[in-house]
Amino acid sequence: MTAPKPEVWLRGPLPAVPAFLQPVAHALLQAREEVEALMVNFDERFLWARPGGVASAGFHLQHLTGVLDRLFSYARGEQLSAAQQRVRESEGQSNAALHSAELVAAFHAQVDRAIAELCRIDPQILTEVRTVGRDQLPSTVLGLLVHSAEHVQRHVGQLLVTVRVQSSA
Repeated sequence: MTAPKPEVWLRGPLPAVPAFLQPVAHALLQAREEVEALMVNFDERFLWARPGGVASAGFHLQHLTGVLDRLFSYARGEQLSAAQQRVRESEGQSNAALHSAELVAAFHAQVDRAIAELCRIDPQILTEVRTVGRDQLPSTVLGLLVHSAEHVQRHVGQLLVTVRVQSSA
């Protein structure tokens, strides 16, 4: 029997990711692995179910992809496009045309894009001010990147609980 792999942060530095951004990359890759493992035998009839009124698994899967895209946009100094706003507004709306495997694949691809972007970031800009949302709330490049990792991890935890509750039903 093969020993389980250690968590991503214990596998060493990721090539080309700046040192200060290693924890962000590790957290995103860990989240991706956990989502993929969790959703392997997911029962599709529960994708949009809201056990106890909590957010559905479908919402969390959509939100993981969408929030990562949005926070990286802010980190680049961009405001959200109309398409990104539409995606945000549609997150969690029941959609029989969507399946968990597609949503997991979309998150996988979004993490790939985020890691590629981390590799291109000049560490000299990490403390530059960036603004968030219509209210132009202040943050920094580093603040947004760290928040992207912590926000994704938070939703992975919520997804895990939702899926486990549904699995035991």
